Amino acid sequence: MQTRKWQTPEVLLMITAAAWGAGFAVWMALLNNFAVDVVNFTGREIGILQSLREIPGLLAFTVIFVLLIIAEQRLLMLSLLVFGIGVALTGYFPSEYGFYLTTILMSVGFHYHETLRQSLTLQLVSKERAPLVMGRQLSAQAFASLAVYGLIFLATKFAGVEFATMYALGGAVSVFAALFCWGAFPQFHVEVAQTKKIVLRKRYWLYYALTFLAGARRQIFMVFAGFMMVEKFGYDVSTITALYLLNHAINIFLAPKIGRLISHWGERKALVFEYSGLVCVFVAYAFVNDATLAGALYIIDHLFFAFAIGIKSYFQKIANPKDMAATASVSFTINHIAAVVIPVLFGILWLTSPASVFLAGAAMAAFSLLASLNIPRHPEAGNETVKGPQFPEDEVLVQTKIA
Repeated sequence: MQTRKWQTPEVLLMITAAAWGAGFAVWMALLNNFAVDVVNFTGREIGILQSLREIPGLLAFTVIFVLLIIAEQRLLMLSLLVFGIGVALTGYFPSEYGFYLTTILMSVGFHYHETLRQSLTLQLVSKERAPLVMGRQLSAQAFASLAVYGLIFLATKFAGVEFATMYALGGAVSVFAALFCWGAFPQFHVEVAQTKKIVLRKRYWLYYALTFLAGARRQIFMVFAGFMMVEKFGYDVSTITALYLLNHAINIFLAPKIGRLISHWGERKALVFEYSGLVCVFVAYAFVNDATLAGALYIIDHLFFAFAIGIKSYFQKIANPKDMAATASVSFTINHIAAVVIPVLFGILWLTSPASVFLAGAAMAAFSLLASLNIPRHPEAGNETVKGPQFPEDEVLVQTKIA
């Protein structure tokens, strides 16, 4: 079958990123108000919910098992479909356990999709273009999210649309995109056959450390920064949505530029800049008492998200091409080890000392800063770190053969 100019891997990945962004924008924009106003959650329940949401991320390594029976590109579509169904059902189960169950369903699709999109990007896009392409995916995701947040703002501010309706429409966008991409794009050929093993290689140790710290730190932002806006400063749905609108409007234009900047600066300089800024932001979160300043910190925090591209492009430069799928799945598991525990434990801590939660986030950002200083200016296979042991390419920590 003859393909058209737009039927390329980059376009496919941008569409799935945008569809994911639209569905997740609905889930995130409504999360805290739905939890507090409808399901009557406290910090304890929101912590449990977020920990449950991260369990499928902890199990992301199971992608390797599923890839034994279905092609990676097809599984990407199926995961987007499952994600959309989970989002669509959320508003129809307005109870504690209903919210838990729909969140788990949504999260299975969410984490499989993120794992597979990262893996396919690193396989189908050159090392030189990867940061730019990942930046464009973030831009597409931000554009879709911006449109959704605008609609939610209008729906809640002027039309009084119910939560169930907004969740259903948001999930439907992801479902439709998954079905469209399944039929509209050819199966793209991957040059290097992927390792059909769960493998941890010793020479990737710094990548694993950065990934673990990023997962731990990100939970502070994802769970408690937004929750603080609602609980401490009384933000309603329309105000939270306006904040998200501004975040994503900035990201539409900024994310591709950050991708280019990482290509120009290198991963070391970009990540040092990110983590230095995050230390300051989290310390400020701990002591902020002004609603406007808190919103400004939230926006600044969100701007640093795109710099995480640097961790992925660093791995692409040092890794064996056949390890992309296996390591993407394992890295998502590593990213979520702390993420499963932190929301529950910190949710309990939140009840007595919200400031301590954010100071812990600052400490995590400081450890990430120290780790990023160990990235060489020109990383490649055999030159993975500035200091520390250098391991042969085939030396492993863990290897589980499944095929």
